[in-house]
Amino acid sequence: MKVCTDACLFAAIAAVYKPYVQNGRPLANCLDIGTGTGLLPLMFAQKNTDVKIDTVEIDAAAAAQASENIAASPWAANIQVFNEDIINFRPGITYDCIISNPPFFEGDLKSADKAKNDAKHDTSLDLSQLLKTVESLLKPGGFFAVLLPYQRVVHFTEEARKMGLYLVKQILVKQTFKHKFFRGILFFTRKDVKPEFETMIIKDPDHNYTAEFAAALKDYYLFL
Repeated sequence: MKVCTDACLFAAIAAVYKPYVQNGRPLANCLDIGTGTGLLPLMFAQKNTDVKIDTVEIDAAAAAQASENIAASPWAANIQVFNEDIINFRPGITYDCIISNPPFFEGDLKSADKAKNDAKHDTSLDLSQLLKTVESLLKPGGFFAVLLPYQRVVHFTEEARKMGLYLVKQILVKQTFKHKFFRGILFFTRKDVKPEFETMIIKDPDHNYTAEFAAALKDYYLFL
């Protein structure tokens, strides 16, 4: 499965987001839902070397690939991969943060490849189930970060509020100045506060990465 630019941006931003952890204490653990290749937990671990990360992936081949990638990294001891359905996941603990780049192309044209469908469409996990899982596994002072298509941002935010999860930060992402927004990076907590709203543009008119994007990814992209 491809490593997408928006997923890298999401992981980089989520990895340094910490202001809403209970009592200002450091993050101790994190849950990644639907890890795919293991990109999110690896990028998160690079910035949070003391955090224990559990990552759950329903597809056996993807879980095996994630395990292989993680084993080859300097942070292998901090990340544990679970090849199971997050709906049935019972870790026996709650988490300081939960991150997810969920399947989100519901209703779009699907391929004949079931694994790709499960990765790109919510055939195995819909967003309502995702919210229920987060609500049950997030610590009272923790945060939840999610990457979504722009057209789902408002609806997801409304549904999250019904579950007692409140938007605290929203970053809308577009490819260039001329493009429309296509992704939303959202942060939620159990505390209802006035949210922050930002935008991020990936490339400038000369098709170079913007200064904002480069600053976020400079510790991950070799050529920045």
